Amino acid sequence: MDLTSIPGIGTKTADALGELDDPEGALESGDVAALARAPGISEGRAARIARAAIRESHDDPGGFAATPRAREIYRDALALLQERTVTDYGAHRLETLYPSAVQSRIAEVREFAQGAMERDPDERVLAALADVDPLSAPGTVRIRDRCLATRDAEVYATARERIPEVSVELVEDKRKLSELARGYATVVGLDESFAGADVEGDVRVEPDALDDPETVVPERTLAFFAHNRTNLQAAARLHRIAGLDAPCDLDTLETALERLDDEGGIRGDAELDRLSTAVDDLDAAVSEAERLANATLREAIEERDVTIEGTDLLSLVERGAGVDSLLGRELADEYAEAVERAREELVETLELDDTEAIARRAFGDEPTYPVEHDESVVGRLRTELTAARDRRAARRKRQLARDLAGMRADCERLVERALELDVELAIARFARDFDCTMPAFGGEGVAIEGGQSPLLDVPFAEAEPVDYGVDGVTLLSGVNSGGKTSTLDLIALVVTLAHMGLPVPAESARVERVAELHYHAKTQGTLDAGAFESTLREFAAVVTDVGADNGGVLVLVDELESITEPGASANIMAGILEALDERGATAVFVSHLASEIRDVADVDIAVDGIEAEGIADGELLVDRSPVKGKLARSTPELIVEKLAEEGDEDSEFYASLLEKF
Repeated sequence: MDLTSIPGIGTKTADALGELDDPEGALESGDVAALARAPGISEGRAARIARAAIRESHDDPGGFAATPRAREIYRDALALLQERTVTDYGAHRLETLYPSAVQSRIAEVREFAQGAMERDPDERVLAALADVDPLSAPGTVRIRDRCLATRDAEVYATARERIPEVSVELVEDKRKLSELARGYATVVGLDESFAGADVEGDVRVEPDALDDPETVVPERTLAFFAHNRTNLQAAARLHRIAGLDAPCDLDTLETALERLDDEGGIRGDAELDRLSTAVDDLDAAVSEAERLANATLREAIEERDVTIEGTDLLSLVERGAGVDSLLGRELADEYAEAVERAREELVETLELDDTEAIARRAFGDEPTYPVEHDESVVGRLRTELTAARDRRAARRKRQLARDLAGMRADCERLVERALELDVELAIARFARDFDCTMPAFGGEGVAIEGGQSPLLDVPFAEAEPVDYGVDGVTLLSGVNSGGKTSTLDLIALVVTLAHMGLPVPAESARVERVAELHYHAKTQGTLDAGAFESTLREFAAVVTDVGADNGGVLVLVDELESITEPGASANIMAGILEALDERGATAVFVSHLASEIRDVADVDIAVDGIEAEGIADGELLVDRSPVKGKLARSTPELIVEKLAEEGDEDSEFYASLLEKF
């Protein structure tokens, strides 16, 4: 697949996506998590790329939401879904859902949504989801405790390319190899000729190491799992709570992750912990052992009365002897005891085993005061302990890397499946919160039963259900604040969600599959000449599109009469409706000029009405479901009727006004 053939993917983006294991598969499935693992690709960018790829795969030209208000309805619908996600990934992943006129795309999402609606958005599952994030790449790994060695310049160049995490050295002879062995915990020889070399230190001959870099640098594997350790544990925990089928054995994964810390080190190995502690605490332990020896010797000296004969003193002075000689002669046993206590303290504190003999030489047998350690011996001990620690860590890392190496792809699926569950649960919560059902496609126009709009400025439970069906061109009349605009919003929302492949907020709904939704919101104030001309051009384009047999078009218009003077508005709307009717379009025009438009139209235009039943306590009593074939009375008429029925001295006047309607 030529990635640059997808709209929105340039050469740089294609190069970044090319670093993924399967960029084509990720694009075809709309896998936002996988796409976001490409260098420099954010989740939001990945969602846009995925949406473009989906459109490309379905040969979808886009443009369903053809007007600003239609696009607002889509964004509002998307926001309602995104509000019900737990993860940022889920919110971005939902952006790949969009209204489409292509049947294959609608069917694809419908199948996904129907499965999602079966999900139970359990609070424990939602809480577990909060800890899951997409996997991310670790930083660059650099290993300093081992190196590769070779005599071959070509092998040297290959090694540097394939295993950049470690140093690679050209070795001319055995002496150079010995120097490397003293400087590194482990030296990996890449040449067969190194076999049998008598070199002190950990030198392993592995001619095939370049074909299996993980054996030399297990940190390469472990870095990924360490960097994502907490996230993988959260995903595993979610699978258990939600009862999801995991792509790998969770016990094996969790056990392996417990052996790994967040920095890529090994956990739970008592011997490694002992060696690490010994290296870290060596200086403090030596100082404490030295202090103990001096305290012991000082106490012994204070408790002893030492008598020196004159001839002995003269002899010591003549030999230039000092206190050390005196200690050796008079307090040899006490000194030996003090030094032995220091040695035992050092060995026991650091729990030394193989290196005990070296540690004991840190305090010499020759009497001195104060007792002092031999820094060269301590340095040797530190080198031995560090090498032993690093060798054991490397060995355990290789073992753990072997256990985890084959699980990476499964772990990626584990996290992706957890994140996809967030998307499914968002749809399930949306469907439950708004009493949704899957709409049917077919017939002409739109038919809604028990529709409730979640876009109203009232709690959803307080939204009055609306029954309304329309096909062909229709004028929708009604009182002010009676719900005409909210009815248009409901129609637009149901049609948009249906074309997204999602459930709709209604007891039942049937929707004609259309190519475009044109929703023109109410214009604020009379338009100037330029804006008026522009509006007419927009409607001319709509009429032309319908006539070009490009698929059905649904047109919703809210009080177009405000674009110019009432008389002219009625004539213009009548002409537009006539053109749409001639082309078999479905259109709903909300207007207070329904009667005037019907009078001047050359075709029979249906008029439906949202009827007010009266006024009580200054509030309209309204049945929000439009009545078919009913020209609704206006609010002024209802007010005049109410006043006429009150029977006061002015009722005759009000009755005469009522006759004018």
